Amino acid sequence: MKIDFPKLALSLIVPFIAAFIGSMATYPSIPGWYATLAKPAWTPPNWVFGPVWTTLYILMGLSLYLVWMKGSGRWNRFKGWLGIRQPKAPLYAFFIQLGLNGLWSILFFGLQSPLLGLVCIIPLWIAIVATMGLFYDVDRRAAWLLLPYIIWVTIAANLNLFVWLLNI
Repeated sequence: MKIDFPKLALSLIVPFIAAFIGSMATYPSIPGWYATLAKPAWTPPNWVFGPVWTTLYILMGLSLYLVWMKGSGRWNRFKGWLGIRQPKAPLYAFFIQLGLNGLWSILFFGLQSPLLGLVCIIPLWIAIVATMGLFYDVDRRAAWLLLPYIIWVTIAANLNLFVWLLNI
């Protein structure tokens, strides 16, 4: 496959737009509100989150690129894992999960609400799984690139749950 650099660049930029929006809600709350929360002993140190999320956003962008490139000629015949005609479902699923990703930061950190974060992270997790399934039908590599993301969001969901329970 020949690399389409403009599409690759756009595919990498898109997840970082969501990251930027989320970070606007996150960073102001870390030294104050988040630092005061009771957290489980297995909470990763704050310095871990930046490199992990940067890596995950890069993997999301590469995954998007693979589907965009491979799917360009396939949308009209794509039936997907639900067995129905859904020409752009993989891209819709990707953008839904990306929107939920940014929304979680706004709810958890911006509104300082572990409960609202928990309410959001459940559909986020489902949307990532759906995206992986739809991407798998277009390009298996794209789905596998999202595996670290779903693992991390599973950890984050558990952390979110425990933070909420410890701070009720």
